[in-house]
Amino acid sequence: MHVRVKWLDHMSFVGESGSGHSIVMDGSPEHGGRNMGVRPMENLLISLGGCSAFDVMSMLKKGRQDVVDCEVSIEASRADSVPAVFTRITMKFLVTGHSLSEKQVQRAVNLSVEKYCSVTKMLESTVEIDHEVTVIEKSEN
Repeated sequence: MHVRVKWLDHMSFVGESGSGHSIVMDGSPEHGGRNMGVRPMENLLISLGGCSAFDVMSMLKKGRQDVVDCEVSIEASRADSVPAVFTRITMKFLVTGHSLSEKQVQRAVNLSVEKYCSVTKMLESTVEIDHEVTVIEKSEN
């Protein structure tokens, strides 16, 4: 796996993935940026949510669950001193579908967060990660 990060100007950077995709990162104005992209630490949380949601959806599809939406909302706290690492992360999974098995959804989320998600596994030794699951029944309209 290979990525490249290139400085654009001010405090803006473009990250380029080996798979051919790009993401713009920028700092806040008080740090010399122009607020034209995600912050690097936000990007890490996005990666965490994406990694885990990928696992969850993969497991639920294999389990033939009729999912119509899956969202991971993440809140994180950071240390007050430099480096301002994450000290606590809470992941809230909201899975919507038709006749979903709450047991299967909970199991998929637990397996992702506790075993399969590579990003979670890298972070868990230095930050407390909690998760919760809400299953919503989608009415037939």
